[in-house]
Amino acid sequence: MSEGKREFLIALFQECGGAVRMDRWMQEALYHPQFGYYTSGIRGIGRGGDFTTWPVLEGSLASGIGKWIKSQPHKKHIIEIGAGTGALAAALLGNMTIFNGWLRKPHYHIVEVSPILKKEQQNLLRRNGVTWHDSVNCALQACHGQATLIANELVDAFPCRIFRFSPPGWEERFVSLHEGKLQEIWEPAKDLPVSSAWNHPWRAGQHIEIHESFGKWLASWRSNWQAGAFLLVDYGAECPGVFRDHPLGTLRAYSHHQRIEGLAALQGFGLRDLTADVNFSDVREFARLANLNASTSESLADFLQNHGIKIADPRLWEPGGAGEAFRIIVLHV
Repeated sequence: MSEGKREFLIALFQECGGAVRMDRWMQEALYHPQFGYYTSGIRGIGRGGDFTTWPVLEGSLASGIGKWIKSQPHKKHIIEIGAGTGALAAALLGNMTIFNGWLRKPHYHIVEVSPILKKEQQNLLRRNGVTWHDSVNCALQACHGQATLIANELVDAFPCRIFRFSPPGWEERFVSLHEGKLQEIWEPAKDLPVSSAWNHPWRAGQHIEIHESFGKWLASWRSNWQAGAFLLVDYGAECPGVFRDHPLGTLRAYSHHQRIEGLAALQGFGLRDLTADVNFSDVREFARLANLNASTSESLADFLQNHGIKIADPRLWEPGGAGEAFRIIVLHV
């Protein structure tokens, strides 16, 4: 660990009184300007990187989303948020031809916070007339507030808070440092964020993750979005199913395609992707609070079938495979 990173972590623990709440820890580990995974540590997406997203594995997602975009009334501008390597954008733009019924190709915008991934996207898409933006608000301003938004594996990239049911109340997970080693501690939850999970009859010891930061992010730019729809693709499920078979929650890290769970997932600050399954019931609740309508989520397999896409990759149909693990939800102004 570099001296600069070590000094930063010491200052972080001091600032937080010795215990850092999980969402703050994830925010710094993933997005710190100098030490964060997405800003400086990511090794890319695909075979040589840390993880693989569905567009890299199979082209059917682009075909399905392309048909969905074509059915939308506000498709003059498309905004993709968090575009990875640019594979989905390249596939979508490649399919938007006169032969597929497109008389005019939409203006494609990308919002990307990772300078490493932005560089990959620009190398791949430099001849496609794509415009990059640093924030959703900037992109919406360029579109005069009317646009169709898409995102693949976005919500899971937001920091989450972690809670444990411990009758008679809930506890929240923090990270502390003891004799130079990370350890987790649980403190009585002081403020419970909005979530669909609170009223479920959990067993003692059940962990749940809540992507409160996604809800706040959605609300931060909602007033500048006047018309359109937002399609989100991510892995997870509705509540309570999202936590079924996961009594210790779903938080994990990925490094070189290796899945790391438990306290070990928090090691290697800024060098690993940290993620948790998405509670789509919560996404609907966050949308409601932002004055948006939301569809019921559907599996990726159902979404593709409903849009007439033939699936070549058998992994989509395997039990627990991508077709079941990934879900689609659409938010509307």
